[in-house]
Amino acid sequence: MNTRLLKLLSKDSRTPVADMATMLGLSEEEVSREIAEMERAGVIRGYKAVIDWDRLDEAYVSAIIELKVTPKPGLGFEDVAAKVMKYPEVESVYLMSGVYDLNVVVKGRTFQEVAKFVAKELSTIESVTSTATHFVLRRYKELDVELLGDGVDERGSYLL
Repeated sequence: MNTRLLKLLSKDSRTPVADMATMLGLSEEEVSREIAEMERAGVIRGYKAVIDWDRLDEAYVSAIIELKVTPKPGLGFEDVAAKVMKYPEVESVYLMSGVYDLNVVVKGRTFQEVAKFVAKELSTIESVTSTATHFVLRRYKELDVELLGDGVDERGSYLL
């Protein structure tokens, strides 16, 4: 598995195959084949654009929800995580070490919408014993992309 190729793709998945081939010292066919193999194997799970929603007129809020969970015998936290990740409002779910068990990132149009989702959906899931909601006030960096500045592309050179 070519981790250098994965780093390039995670930095900017729109980089042309020809450019990646040059940076990696491979042929375009080799790069395309490796990408296809990693997609089939499930190593590459998808491609996404990082959007600075604050630059648009469409209002939305994001929150980080901490869930404390009583795990079920034989299932651990997987059962609750599987239920939580099915909601369309949920962007990410992580099993955590420390004070709480699951970290859930959710998105909604308003603070009230997110609060209602937490109260009516997340907190009522069997095994969830408590929630703590933290609203995101400003994003500075997301998925390794800086969101400050005037929107100029400042990716710079690749250091592999």
